[in-house]
Amino acid sequence: MAPLIILVVVTLVTWGLGAVGVRRWKPWPVAVRAGLAAMFVATGVAHFVGMRAELVAMVPPSLPAAEFLVTLTGVLELAGAAGLLWARTAPWAAGGLTLMLLAMFPANVHKAVTGVGLPWDDQLVPRTLMQVVFLAATLSVVVHHVRANRQAPAAPSAPMTRSTNP
Repeated sequence: MAPLIILVVVTLVTWGLGAVGVRRWKPWPVAVRAGLAAMFVATGVAHFVGMRAELVAMVPPSLPAAEFLVTLTGVLELAGAAGLLWARTAPWAAGGLTLMLLAMFPANVHKAVTGVGLPWDDQLVPRTLMQVVFLAATLSVVVHHVRANRQAPAAPSAPMTRSTNP
């Protein structure tokens, strides 16, 4: 539940700063990117500090090297969070984080079905709903980028000149 709270609070605070005139934070996609970055920093750090054992326990036994997978996803979450903060890399980071969320979902199912791992949220429906919110947020960054690129004016072409030679 903490990642969802972080995402919502940071997004709303950032969006609020934009609403009161802080131009850097004005566009809503920037607020969503800030919320996602904060969330993925928190969850990425948790892969190394505080909740590592619980996260390792969540990895389905059918997957090899649970400790390595937890380390890898923690590094990817931190890298994705950094990528979200730079406009040029944000859509790529959001796309990568979307794929990672989808790839990690089996761990959420395994945790919900077996009851291993995190003690406070062992139901599949709440975990799935949170995952949908996270996916919607990451996908909104990608979709915004795609739409913005489609609406961007084409680069001016060189003026056509008529030849004056007969």
